[in-house]
Amino acid sequence: MIPKLSLLSSFRRVSDTQGVNLLHCRFCSGSGAVDSQGEIGDICSVVAAQIGGLDDLELRLDRFGDRLRSSDVSRVIDRCRGEAHDRRLLRFFSWARGKLGCGLGDGDFNHAIRVFAEKKDHVAMGILMSDLTKDGRELDKHTFGVVVDVLVRLGREDEALGIFKNLERFSCPQDSETVVSIVTALCSKGHAKKAEGVLRHHRSKLQDRALACVYKCLLHGWCVKVDPKEARRIIKEMRLSGIMLDIFCFNTFLKCLCEKNLKKNPSGLVPEALNVMMEMRSYNIIPNNISYNVLLSCLGRARRVKESCRVLDLMMKSGCDPDWSSYYLVVRTLYLSGRFGKGNEMVDEMIGRGLLPDHKFYYHLVRVLCGVDRVNHALELFKQMKRSSGGGYGPIYEILIPKLGREGDFTAARELWDEAESMGIALCCSRDLLSPEFTEVFKPTRKAEAIKLSVGLTEKPRRRKPVKLRSRPKRRHRRVKPKLKLKRKWNKTKTRSA
Repeated sequence: MIPKLSLLSSFRRVSDTQGVNLLHCRFCSGSGAVDSQGEIGDICSVVAAQIGGLDDLELRLDRFGDRLRSSDVSRVIDRCRGEAHDRRLLRFFSWARGKLGCGLGDGDFNHAIRVFAEKKDHVAMGILMSDLTKDGRELDKHTFGVVVDVLVRLGREDEALGIFKNLERFSCPQDSETVVSIVTALCSKGHAKKAEGVLRHHRSKLQDRALACVYKCLLHGWCVKVDPKEARRIIKEMRLSGIMLDIFCFNTFLKCLCEKNLKKNPSGLVPEALNVMMEMRSYNIIPNNISYNVLLSCLGRARRVKESCRVLDLMMKSGCDPDWSSYYLVVRTLYLSGRFGKGNEMVDEMIGRGLLPDHKFYYHLVRVLCGVDRVNHALELFKQMKRSSGGGYGPIYEILIPKLGREGDFTAARELWDEAESMGIALCCSRDLLSPEFTEVFKPTRKAEAIKLSVGLTEKPRRRKPVKLRSRPKRRHRRVKPKLKLKRKWNKTKTRSA
């Protein structure tokens, strides 16, 4: 038998050695992490430097080539994406690709493509895509969606379609996810016809949920194109395909119809929109705030004041409670049409109903009032905002103080400045706006009719000398003398008699 003391002593030795080894491993791993972080910082400082060319960049990066790892490439790109120039970042990635070779993972390669796509660098994106095909790497589906979206935004939708058609070269399958990505990208800029061609050829690859998503994208694409006939056709196809219509589909179609009527037939905005809302109710879909706000926005742009107020009343009677954006659209229309009293009543009614608007509500209305030179109403609205204690006063101070200074009311401007300082609000505008020495006061000129009347009373109008126009000389037509004709006739008669 082994004595108990020897067992205890052996156990303590093993535990002590394990503890030392654990401490040593932690210390070594910690020191390695610190060293790698330091090296990444050094690489970032070299890449983000503004001095030296691209060849100098590679020479300075060569000293880090032995200790570079695949994960370090993504870290350096993420840290330098906002500081370094795009070409220096691209040269760093090509240098890392040459150093690591196959050690560079497909995920890091796709991450670099996404970074340059978000920067909208078409040249760098094309270089990396060609390098990806040369190395035989796999293009990620998420990366494909980002690349296609950026290409369509840059106006290169044909190039995006070319990448989708040749996805086999990039080792990426043409499945439902990639089809939805290309259709969404095309429809975001109104290329619904090309998106329908993609759907026609790859409909069999789509499941029910993906097919519904594609049809909604097509509806949005035709609405971006402002073509309500084609949008109505898509809605009919959705019914025939058994896809349930929801509030998004009808609101998108309603926006398309209102935009079309705003350009062609403003008087038909309300009746046609109400017909769409009746159709929504036939599908047991109740119009919401977005439905009415789309109509109110178009009515405000057409300056249809009475119809805007009626639609707001109809909204409340139908059981849909308006939000502060609905009131904003109506009040803005009233202010722009010169009905300031009615607009203030609307604001009081909104607060009386218990709606506490965001600071953006007051900010945009104050901008409208200052734009139509109604600073007194803007100050009253600002006082009402401070009573509600919603916050966000800084941008409104920066609108009112320069406006008061340009109108010559420096006392009110100083009061607002002191009030902002007492509240601890840091203003971006200069203090020179408070002194008439630096601020140019706007002096309105007299009207043209008054100037003409004053000139007519004091001075006599000068008579202008009539300008003589030179008449063009008449052309003289050569006429044949009648005597010659008589002579010829007499000679003919003479010869006959002979």
